[in-house]
Amino acid sequence: MKSLKAFKLTIFVMALIVAASVISAQAAPKQKNIILATTTSTQDTGLLDVLIPIFEKKTGYFVKTIAVGSGQAMAMGQKGEADVLLVHSPDAEKKFIADGFGVNRRLVMHNDFIIVGPASDPAKIKGTKSSAGALKLIANADALFASRGDNSGTHAKEKTLWKKAEINPVGQKWYQETGLGMGLTLNVAAEKKGYTLADRGTYLAMKKNLSLDILVEGDAALLNIYHVIEVNVDKWPKVNVAGAKAFADFMVSKNTQNIIKTFGIDKFGAPLFFSDAAKKVEDLGK
Repeated sequence: MKSLKAFKLTIFVMALIVAASVISAQAAPKQKNIILATTTSTQDTGLLDVLIPIFEKKTGYFVKTIAVGSGQAMAMGQKGEADVLLVHSPDAEKKFIADGFGVNRRLVMHNDFIIVGPASDPAKIKGTKSSAGALKLIANADALFASRGDNSGTHAKEKTLWKKAEINPVGQKWYQETGLGMGLTLNVAAEKKGYTLADRGTYLAMKKNLSLDILVEGDAALLNIYHVIEVNVDKWPKVNVAGAKAFADFMVSKNTQNIIKTFGIDKFGAPLFFSDAAKKVEDLGK
Protein backbone atom coordinates (compact mmCIF):
# COMPACT_ATOMS: atom_id res chain seq x y z
CA MET A 1 0.00 0.00 0.00
CA LYS A 2 2.81 2.35 0.97
CA SER A 3 4.65 1.65 -2.27
CA LEU A 4 1.47 2.37 -4.26
CA LYS A 5 1.05 5.71 -2.49
CA ALA A 6 4.70 6.54 -3.07
CA PHE A 7 4.31 5.64 -6.74
CA LYS A 8 1.22 7.87 -7.09
CA LEU A 9 3.04 10.71 -5.32
CA THR A 10 5.99 10.35 -7.68
CA ILE A 11 3.68 10.43 -10.70
CA PHE A 12 1.93 13.54 -9.32
CA VAL A 13 5.23 15.36 -8.73
CA MET A 14 6.45 14.45 -12.22
CA ALA A 15 3.20 15.74 -13.70
CA LEU A 16 3.68 19.04 -11.87
CA ILE A 17 7.24 19.32 -13.19
CA VAL A 18 6.10 18.64 -16.77
CA ALA A 19 3.27 21.16 -16.47
CA ALA A 20 5.64 23.77 -15.08
CA SER A 21 8.07 23.10 -17.93
CA VAL A 22 5.29 23.51 -20.51
CA ILE A 23 4.13 26.79 -18.94
CA SER A 24 7.72 28.02 -18.77
CA ALA A 25 8.32 27.09 -22.40
CA GLN A 26 5.16 28.89 -23.44
CA ALA A 27 6.16 32.02 -21.46
CA ALA A 28 9.76 32.10 -22.69
CA PRO A 29 10.36 34.11 -25.85
CA LYS A 30 11.01 32.04 -28.97
CA GLN A 31 13.75 34.35 -30.18
CA LYS A 32 15.57 35.58 -27.09
CA ASN A 33 18.07 38.05 -28.55
CA ILE A 34 17.17 41.65 -29.33
CA ILE A 35 19.46 44.11 -31.09
CA LEU A 36 18.98 47.64 -29.78
CA ALA A 37 20.54 50.42 -31.87
CA THR A 38 20.68 53.56 -29.78
CA THR A 39 22.50 56.83 -29.19
CA THR A 40 25.75 57.17 -27.29
CA SER A 41 24.04 59.46 -24.77
CA THR A 42 21.81 56.68 -23.42
CA GLN A 43 24.95 54.58 -22.96
CA ASP A 44 27.31 57.29 -21.68
CA THR A 45 24.87 58.49 -19.01
CA GLY A 46 24.51 54.97 -17.61
CA LEU A 47 20.73 54.92 -18.11
CA LEU A 48 20.76 51.69 -20.10
CA ASP A 49 22.98 50.05 -17.48
CA VAL A 50 20.05 50.48 -15.11
CA LEU A 51 17.14 49.71 -17.43
CA ILE A 52 18.32 46.75 -19.52
CA PRO A 53 18.96 44.32 -16.62
CA ILE A 54 15.43 45.04 -15.36
CA PHE A 55 13.98 44.40 -18.81
CA GLU A 56 15.96 41.18 -19.29
CA LYS A 57 14.96 39.81 -15.89
CA LYS A 58 11.31 40.69 -16.46
CA THR A 59 10.95 39.30 -19.98
CA GLY A 60 13.65 36.66 -20.56
CA TYR A 61 15.04 38.54 -23.55
CA PHE A 62 18.74 39.35 -23.94
CA VAL A 63 19.59 42.79 -25.32
CA LYS A 64 22.63 43.46 -27.47
CA THR A 65 23.15 47.21 -27.33
CA ILE A 66 24.91 49.01 -30.18
CA ALA A 67 25.51 52.64 -29.15
CA VAL A 68 26.12 54.85 -32.17
CA GLY A 69 24.72 58.15 -33.41
CA SER A 70 21.02 58.33 -34.24
CA GLY A 71 21.83 58.46 -37.95
CA GLN A 72 23.87 55.27 -37.76
CA ALA A 73 21.20 53.62 -35.61
CA MET A 74 18.57 54.35 -38.26
CA ALA A 75 20.93 53.16 -41.00
CA MET A 76 21.10 49.86 -39.14
CA GLY A 77 17.31 49.77 -39.05
CA GLN A 78 17.15 50.45 -42.78
CA LYS A 79 19.36 47.41 -43.38
CA GLY A 80 17.46 45.16 -40.98
CA GLU A 81 20.50 45.00 -38.69
CA ALA A 82 18.56 46.06 -35.58
CA ASP A 83 15.22 45.16 -34.05
CA VAL A 84 14.43 48.34 -32.16
CA LEU A 85 15.82 51.89 -32.00
CA LEU A 86 16.10 54.46 -29.21
CA VAL A 87 17.05 57.70 -30.95
CA HIS A 88 16.86 61.50 -30.76
CA SER A 89 16.79 62.97 -34.25
CA PRO A 90 13.11 63.86 -34.87
CA ASP A 91 13.30 64.94 -38.52
CA ALA A 92 15.30 61.87 -39.54
CA GLU A 93 12.96 59.67 -37.49
CA LYS A 94 9.91 60.97 -39.33
CA LYS A 95 11.56 60.19 -42.67
CA PHE A 96 12.53 56.73 -41.37
CA ILE A 97 8.87 56.05 -40.58
CA ALA A 98 7.59 57.62 -43.82
CA ASP A 99 9.95 55.42 -45.85
CA GLY A 100 8.45 52.35 -44.20
CA PHE A 101 11.48 51.24 -42.20
CA GLY A 102 9.96 51.72 -38.76
CA VAL A 103 6.64 51.47 -36.96
CA ASN A 104 5.11 52.59 -33.66
CA ARG A 105 7.31 55.62 -33.00
CA ARG A 106 6.66 56.51 -29.39
CA LEU A 107 7.83 59.39 -27.22
CA VAL A 108 10.00 58.23 -24.31
CA MET A 109 11.82 61.17 -22.70
CA HIS A 110 13.69 64.41 -23.24
CA ASN A 111 16.46 66.52 -21.86
CA ASP A 112 18.17 69.43 -23.58
CA PHE A 113 21.31 70.38 -25.43
CA ILE A 114 23.82 72.85 -24.01
CA ILE A 115 26.86 74.63 -25.39
CA VAL A 116 29.87 74.05 -23.18
CA GLY A 117 33.36 75.46 -23.26
CA PRO A 118 36.37 76.52 -21.19
CA ALA A 119 35.86 78.85 -18.24
CA SER A 120 38.04 81.44 -20.01
CA ASP A 121 35.33 81.61 -22.73
CA PRO A 122 37.46 83.21 -25.50
CA ALA A 123 34.41 83.84 -27.73
CA LYS A 124 32.48 85.51 -24.86
CA ILE A 125 29.32 83.45 -25.37
CA LYS A 126 28.39 82.95 -21.71
CA GLY A 127 24.79 83.90 -21.02
CA THR A 128 23.89 84.33 -24.70
CA LYS A 129 20.16 83.60 -25.03
CA SER A 130 20.32 82.43 -28.65
CA SER A 131 22.28 79.26 -29.37
CA ALA A 132 22.66 80.33 -33.02
CA GLY A 133 23.93 83.69 -31.81
CA ALA A 134 26.51 81.92 -29.64
CA LEU A 135 27.75 79.95 -32.65
CA LYS A 136 28.18 83.22 -34.57
CA LEU A 137 30.38 84.55 -31.77
CA ILE A 138 32.46 81.34 -31.81
CA ALA A 139 32.93 81.60 -35.58
CA ASN A 140 33.80 85.31 -35.44
CA ALA A 141 36.42 84.60 -32.78
CA ASP A 142 37.90 81.64 -34.70
CA ALA A 143 37.54 79.73 -31.43
CA LEU A 144 37.90 75.96 -31.58
CA PHE A 145 34.63 74.06 -31.88
CA ALA A 146 34.58 70.27 -31.60
CA SER A 147 31.77 68.70 -33.63
CA ARG A 148 30.78 65.06 -33.41
CA GLY A 149 30.56 65.02 -37.21
CA ASP A 150 28.95 61.58 -37.07
CA ASN A 151 25.41 62.12 -38.37
CA SER A 152 24.08 61.62 -34.84
CA GLY A 153 21.06 63.39 -33.38
CA THR A 154 23.43 65.82 -31.68
CA HIS A 155 25.23 66.47 -34.96
CA ALA A 156 21.90 66.99 -36.74
CA LYS A 157 20.89 69.56 -34.10
CA GLU A 158 24.25 71.29 -34.42
CA LYS A 159 23.91 71.55 -38.21
CA THR A 160 20.45 73.06 -37.77
CA LEU A 161 21.88 75.70 -35.45
CA TRP A 162 24.74 76.57 -37.84
CA LYS A 163 22.18 76.93 -40.63
CA LYS A 164 20.12 79.22 -38.42
CA ALA A 165 23.29 81.23 -37.75
CA GLU A 166 23.85 81.41 -41.54
CA ILE A 167 27.35 79.97 -41.19
CA ASN A 168 28.95 76.97 -42.90
CA PRO A 169 31.76 75.92 -40.54
CA VAL A 170 32.91 72.84 -42.47
CA GLY A 171 36.49 73.23 -43.67
CA GLN A 172 37.31 76.07 -41.28
CA LYS A 173 40.51 75.60 -39.25
CA TRP A 174 38.72 76.30 -35.98
CA TYR A 175 36.03 73.66 -36.71
CA GLN A 176 37.08 70.09 -35.92
CA GLU A 177 34.91 67.04 -36.62
CA THR A 178 35.83 64.23 -34.25
CA GLY A 179 33.73 61.44 -35.77
CA LEU A 180 33.27 60.24 -32.18
CA GLY A 181 30.44 59.78 -29.70
CA MET A 182 29.33 62.39 -27.20
CA GLY A 183 31.54 61.36 -24.31
CA LEU A 184 34.71 61.25 -26.39
CA THR A 185 33.88 64.52 -28.14
CA LEU A 186 33.48 66.20 -24.75
CA ASN A 187 36.93 64.89 -23.85
CA VAL A 188 38.39 66.35 -27.06
CA ALA A 189 36.80 69.74 -26.38
CA ALA A 190 38.14 69.71 -22.82
CA GLU A 191 41.66 68.73 -23.87
CA LYS A 192 41.80 71.41 -26.57
CA LYS A 193 39.97 74.06 -24.53
CA GLY A 194 37.27 74.32 -27.16
CA TYR A 195 33.50 74.52 -27.36
CA THR A 196 31.00 71.82 -28.23
CA LEU A 197 27.30 71.08 -28.30
CA ALA A 198 26.35 68.32 -25.85
CA ASP A 199 23.26 66.75 -24.37
CA ARG A 200 22.93 67.75 -20.73
CA GLY A 201 22.71 64.17 -19.49
CA THR A 202 26.08 63.07 -20.87
CA TYR A 203 27.72 66.30 -19.74
CA LEU A 204 26.47 65.94 -16.18
CA ALA A 205 27.50 62.28 -16.07
CA MET A 206 31.06 63.26 -17.08
CA LYS A 207 31.32 66.74 -15.58
CA LYS A 208 33.72 65.89 -12.75
CA ASN A 209 36.35 64.79 -15.28
CA LEU A 210 35.89 67.73 -17.65
CA SER A 211 37.23 71.28 -17.50
CA LEU A 212 34.18 72.59 -19.34
CA ASP A 213 31.40 74.90 -18.13
CA ILE A 214 27.82 75.28 -19.32
CA LEU A 215 27.87 78.59 -21.18
CA VAL A 216 24.63 78.60 -23.17
CA GLU A 217 21.38 76.90 -22.13
CA GLY A 218 17.63 77.36 -22.05
CA ASP A 219 17.05 78.20 -25.72
CA ALA A 220 13.89 76.45 -26.96
CA ALA A 221 15.88 75.35 -30.01
CA LEU A 222 18.00 73.15 -27.73
CA LEU A 223 15.26 70.69 -26.74
CA ASN A 224 16.49 67.07 -27.09
CA ILE A 225 13.71 64.50 -27.60
CA TYR A 226 14.00 60.68 -27.59
CA HIS A 227 11.67 58.18 -29.29
CA VAL A 228 11.58 54.40 -29.40
CA ILE A 229 10.89 52.87 -32.82
CA GLU A 230 10.31 49.25 -33.79
CA VAL A 231 11.90 48.16 -37.08
CA ASN A 232 9.23 47.20 -39.63
CA VAL A 233 8.91 43.42 -39.95
CA ASP A 234 7.25 43.92 -43.37
CA LYS A 235 10.60 45.22 -44.62
CA TRP A 236 12.74 42.73 -42.74
CA PRO A 237 10.93 39.44 -41.91
CA LYS A 238 13.79 38.24 -39.70
CA VAL A 239 13.39 41.14 -37.27
CA ASN A 240 12.51 40.04 -33.74
CA VAL A 241 9.14 41.76 -33.86
CA ALA A 242 7.91 40.39 -30.52
CA GLY A 243 11.14 41.34 -28.77
CA ALA A 244 11.16 44.82 -30.30
CA LYS A 245 7.59 45.44 -29.17
CA ALA A 246 8.36 44.11 -25.69
CA PHE A 247 11.29 46.51 -25.35
CA ALA A 248 9.33 49.47 -26.71
CA ASP A 249 6.41 48.70 -24.38
CA PHE A 250 8.88 48.47 -21.49
CA MET A 251 10.38 51.90 -22.26
CA VAL A 252 7.00 53.64 -22.09
CA SER A 253 5.67 51.63 -19.15
CA LYS A 254 4.84 53.37 -15.88
CA ASN A 255 7.61 51.69 -13.87
CA THR A 256 10.30 52.49 -16.44
CA GLN A 257 9.11 56.08 -16.76
CA ASN A 258 9.37 56.42 -12.97
CA ILE A 259 12.97 55.19 -13.12
CA ILE A 260 13.81 57.60 -15.94
CA LYS A 261 12.42 60.65 -14.17
CA THR A 262 14.52 60.02 -11.06
CA PHE A 263 17.69 58.78 -12.77
CA GLY A 264 20.65 60.97 -11.83
CA ILE A 265 19.07 62.82 -8.91
CA ASP A 266 21.14 60.98 -6.31
CA LYS A 267 24.44 61.87 -8.03
CA PHE A 268 23.76 65.23 -9.63
CA GLY A 269 20.87 66.68 -7.68
CA ALA A 270 18.73 66.73 -10.81
CA PRO A 271 17.41 64.12 -13.27
CA LEU A 272 19.37 63.54 -16.48
CA PHE A 273 16.13 62.95 -18.43
CA PHE A 274 12.46 63.85 -18.14
CA SER A 275 9.95 61.04 -18.69
CA ASP A 276 7.43 61.83 -21.44
CA ALA A 277 5.39 58.76 -22.38
CA ALA A 278 1.82 59.73 -23.34
CA LYS A 279 2.75 63.42 -23.58
CA LYS A 280 2.64 65.59 -26.69
CA VAL A 281 5.89 66.86 -28.18
CA GLU A 282 4.54 70.40 -28.39
CA ASP A 283 4.05 70.44 -24.62
CA LEU A 284 7.64 69.55 -23.77
CA GLY A 285 9.94 72.06 -22.13
CA LYS A 286 7.06 74.22 -20.91
